Amino acid sequence: MASLSETNKFTCTIIVSMLLLIISTQCEAQLSPTFYDATCPSALNTIRMGIRNAVSRERRMAASLIRLHFHDCFVQGCDAFILLDDSSSIDSEKNALPNFKSARGFDIIDSAKSQLERVGPRVVSCADIVAVAARDASFAVIGGPSWTVKLGRRDSTAASRSIVENLPSFTDGLDKLISTFATKLIALSGLLVLHDKKSDIVANNGKLQSITSQAPIKVPTAATLLQKC
Repeated sequence: MASLSETNKFTCTIIVSMLLLIISTQCEAQLSPTFYDATCPSALNTIRMGIRNAVSRERRMAASLIRLHFHDCFVQGCDAFILLDDSSSIDSEKNALPNFKSARGFDIIDSAKSQLERVGPRVVSCADIVAVAARDASFAVIGGPSWTVKLGRRDSTAASRSIVENLPSFTDGLDKLISTFATKLIALSGLLVLHDKKSDIVANNGKLQSITSQAPIKVPTAATLLQKC
């Protein structure tokens, strides 16, 4: 039987994946799941194989890639700003408190980009790679939820480290979390993930059970969340 810690990690990964499903399926002009079909038809398969190999070496990397996508999208859209390194004109967001020495998977994204450059030079954006990597880490690797990733994003050329400091944290109070999520118009079900530190959650017959309150909380399905999006 899986340990409580392992069950919590898997449950949180599933809910974060569902949250990313909502982020990725919001209306975005000129994006399409077939964006690279003509210019780089092997793009999705190339990314998928890279993610499979990475997670086969370290299973925890699946959660790290999902978290990386969340940190990228939550701040100011899915634009790969989180990948930018320090330079004379860039104050890298990798060094912001929520990311410093905790955000992982940069090397996996770099490797996928290198592979893509061999089959389609300067075609696939890093922002799309991060988005597809999160989906593949969730579904293709750990059996979590999947979603259609709309492609065609453009990479950011500037970083906003100060904005990243406002990412939600497990240390935030409930009012703070509600306010933070409300401003981003993201389903409040994501609060369950971030608040896991304050109220230990375990999977129990398809529900999330709060040990402190013993009150069952139903986990919304992806379809239910999309209806409300």
